[in-house]
Amino acid sequence: MNTSYSHKEKLKSEKLISQLFLEGKSVSTYPLRMVYLKTSFQDKTQVKAGVSVSKRNFKKAVKRNQIKRLLREAYRMQKATYFNNLTTQYALMILYIGKEKPTFKEIEAKMVQLLQKFIEKTTKE
Repeated sequence: MNTSYSHKEKLKSEKLISQLFLEGKSVSTYPLRMVYLKTSFQDKTQVKAGVSVSKRNFKKAVKRNQIKRLLREAYRMQKATYFNNLTTQYALMILYIGKEKPTFKEIEAKMVQLLQKFIEKTTKE
């Protein structure tokens, strides 16, 4: 798996997103939370991921978008390390649940912990 975050790997389906929040399981490492669901896709992608930041905590769209960019970049850099040997397909939604604006270093460190927890939890299932 390469380190790009292509259009095929983005979680866009409204049906799948609502199913993800209804039936999915979650892992969290404050200030990040990941909701995931084992699923199957038509294309060959292993993981489809989306990011979200609460409007309640960040009123201005500029700040929400900055945090989403940080989340996507941290995910993009770490995904090859964690998702290379996955055999099942997953839909993921990464949520930022903190109240103050983070730095990239903080997000990156927490993303590593979050993905580690995700891999540990899914290998037990």
